Amino acid sequence: MMNSDEQLLSAARPNTELPVTAPMPVLFLGHGSPMNAISDTVFSKTWHKIGENLQPRPAAILCISAHWLTQGFSAVTAAAHPATIHDFGGFPQALFDVQYPAQGSQALVNAVKHCVSMVSIAEDAERGIDHGAWSVLVHLYPQADIPVVQLSIDYSQPAAFHYQFGHQLRALRRLGVLIIASGNLVHNLMKVAWDKLNEPVFGYEWALEADAKMKNWLLEKRHQQLIEWDRQGEAFKLSIPTPDHYYPMLYALGLQEDPDELSLFNEAAVGGSLSMTSFRLDYRI
Repeated sequence: MMNSDEQLLSAARPNTELPVTAPMPVLFLGHGSPMNAISDTVFSKTWHKIGENLQPRPAAILCISAHWLTQGFSAVTAAAHPATIHDFGGFPQALFDVQYPAQGSQALVNAVKHCVSMVSIAEDAERGIDHGAWSVLVHLYPQADIPVVQLSIDYSQPAAFHYQFGHQLRALRRLGVLIIASGNLVHNLMKVAWDKLNEPVFGYEWALEADAKMKNWLLEKRHQQLIEWDRQGEAFKLSIPTPDHYYPMLYALGLQEDPDELSLFNEAAVGGSLSMTSFRLDYRI
């Protein structure tokens, strides 16, 4: 009889290129403005410190970003050398000059496709790495020396789908893969106070209310309330007018296992209607 670790590994072991490891951490990162990529902020400093101290060093990184949405299907990047996508406008040239030349990983692509049984996953050899991924990776691993694969979010699917999808990715944690979900718990660009965007403690009452509830539910493992975000009242409706930045968190939540310790960091509201609140999962035996 196989134990749970052996069962997970057998589900994702079509190749021998990824090492068998103890379960890797999982990160959900509130990425906020693309300017965090080139700014020395409290948020970017925290990302840098995590990259310096995270052990073991990942063999590969799987990133689920709010900025790659597909309709009716799920896909992974399959380029050997994915381009750096500058998917924004109105920012300084220095931000457009940023390159993150990480390699892709066919081994990770194969493992993702093998361990996920709920859908077929397409390989996209043209898609590059968007700023939801590289704006945090430039601080986590500035040398770009760890292979990176992105997974798209099928935006036609409901919240429960994304949570379950994350659950099916658990085996990757035992193959040296660091899974990073990148979005924001509270994200309403229509109500941003642009004149207060540089004040990292400013949040509207409704944004702070929703953020506080989400943090409590995360710590209490009340996953169903977080999946049913659209039933949680007016503060949630204002905080999540569209779920593109919220859905990455559900993948991270689906990856949580009983021995995981969840710790919060970067707990701050910016611009009134954005929350940088982030968390990590660490497997504790």
